[in-house]
Amino acid sequence: MTLFSEEGKFLPILAVVTAIVAIWYAAAVWLNAPQEYDRAQRAGATIAFSQLVQNTMTQERPVLPAPHQVAAEIWKTTGAMVQRGRPFSKRSLIYHAWITLSATLLGFLIGSVLGIALAVGIVHNLAMDKSVMPWVITSQTIPILAIAPMIIVVLNAVGISGLLPKALISTYLSFFPVVVGMVKGLRSPERAQLDLFHTYSASRWQTFRMLRWPSSMPYLFTSLKVAVAISLVGAIVGELPTGAVAGLGARLLAGSYYGQTIQIWSALFVAAALAAVLVMLVDVGHKMVLRRMGQAA
Repeated sequence: MTLFSEEGKFLPILAVVTAIVAIWYAAAVWLNAPQEYDRAQRAGATIAFSQLVQNTMTQERPVLPAPHQVAAEIWKTTGAMVQRGRPFSKRSLIYHAWITLSATLLGFLIGSVLGIALAVGIVHNLAMDKSVMPWVITSQTIPILAIAPMIIVVLNAVGISGLLPKALISTYLSFFPVVVGMVKGLRSPERAQLDLFHTYSASRWQTFRMLRWPSSMPYLFTSLKVAVAISLVGAIVGELPTGAVAGLGARLLAGSYYGQTIQIWSALFVAAALAAVLVMLVDVGHKMVLRRMGQAA
């Protein structure tokens, strides 16, 4: 297999990444240059282009950090902390990622169970189909930034704080794709297949267990990939209105308060990497389940 063969995907990926990094560096020079021109003007001096480029790459508080600055910040707050034996220091992104991950997984679990339960009820009960499904769709028209502070305030009023409020915000975002995907999956068997089970006098439970549930697995895992990623977004958003001191959302908030753009971008990249890992884990589970069921992944 070569880089130019049908299976070789490394070269196209490398080309896209290289183009993105090049555009990023160019944008960093463009957006950070006004600070350097202003500094040179106040000093009554001129600045050469080569010096301008060099200075825009090393600003302490740039408008847009250069890629190497973000990479250095991520290393300083992850790999360097591990080397020092302090991976869960409060200055470590590993610690903050773990705080956000805890709320993400709890919200994802609750949202998945709730979504599957609602989907089963919607498919098997006409009243739920006509009444619950429209409300499920309508619930997603409310902006999460508007509802998150309300959830936090109400739960704090009844003495509930910490992990659960953030998890419920993740639940609010993650249950919707699971409901929609499972409804589609549970209704995916063809009419002929349902008629065959009816001919053999199969009960509703037998039809569900032996036909509807297996048929829904591809739809379920596809929706779970969306749900786990959006659940992470919900956990981060849930940390913003609480004034949290831990979590990736707290890092983003602190960075915006103090103009630490490098800190903001490093937290964003760690959040993106965390989402990618979660989606890959769901995909691995998808392939394992389908392989065990004798289906092609």
